[in-house]
Amino acid sequence: MTEVLFYHLQGTTLEKVLPPLLEKSLERGWRVAVQTGSEERAEALDAHLWTYREDSFLPHGTWRESNVVNQPVVLTVDDGNPNNANVRFVVDAAGLPKDFATYDRVVLVFNGDDDEALGVARAAWADGKSRGLELTYWQTDERGKWQKRA
Repeated sequence: MTEVLFYHLQGTTLEKVLPPLLEKSLERGWRVAVQTGSEERAEALDAHLWTYREDSFLPHGTWRESNVVNQPVVLTVDDGNPNNANVRFVVDAAGLPKDFATYDRVVLVFNGDDDEALGVARAAWADGKSRGLELTYWQTDERGKWQKRA
């Protein structure tokens, strides 16, 4: 059964938390798709993943590349699965993907300071509960560490 995780950002940014989450996924041998809400957001994250640390980068590509199927991490703007990922990160106030059951894990990352994103996350939680999915909810504490809340 697909595991669905909700990551509630508060007092931090996607650019800060996404790279470590992607690194952990790659360490586990997972292939990852990251669905953004716009091409501009995908392009900004693309640039960020190459430069977020001076001593490292995350190997990745975008949906536009011809060899996208070979990429361990793919940034995309639609709900396809261009690299046969088993983990999907959904950002920018998008709900559960239609094909969520094809993934081992779906991670919805949402900005708790954005009313629209919060509403979409709440609707996705209710949808997941009604389907009997295994859902977990994570939020950062005052030190910036992830804490399981539900």
